Amino acid sequence: MNIGDASKATGVSRRMIRHYEAIGLIPSAARRESGYRDYSDADVARLAFIANARNLGFPIEEIATLLSLWSDRKRASAEVKALALARAEELHRKAEALEAMRRSLLDLADHCHGDDRPDCPILDSLSGGRGPHG
Repeated sequence: MNIGDASKATGVSRRMIRHYEAIGLIPSAARRESGYRDYSDADVARLAFIANARNLGFPIEEIATLLSLWSDRKRASAEVKALALARAEELHRKAEALEAMRRSLLDLADHCHGDDRPDCPILDSLSGGRGPHG
């Protein structure tokens, strides 16, 4: 299957497929006589795996580890579980940080009159109390 078909089948853009090839996350695709890439069913399955892992927030380095574990039929599932739990914890920390930012913005917005006056506690907070002219 060509790169366009592989992209449609997996939801991975052509650019990212080429990138994954370049960094060794997927093997270089076979080439047709015309020079076009030719992806196998195994390549497409690997791309789908990568897409699913990315959707769960795994970074490229951990995806490489997961792919290696996926290929290793002698692996211990405990190793995979540990990676998943660590990623879930990282996502939890990020969610807490995002929630703190959201609360800060709402608090700033609550203190802003939102009228025609120029004073704005939101801009004051962002500037650290320093005016635009020093």
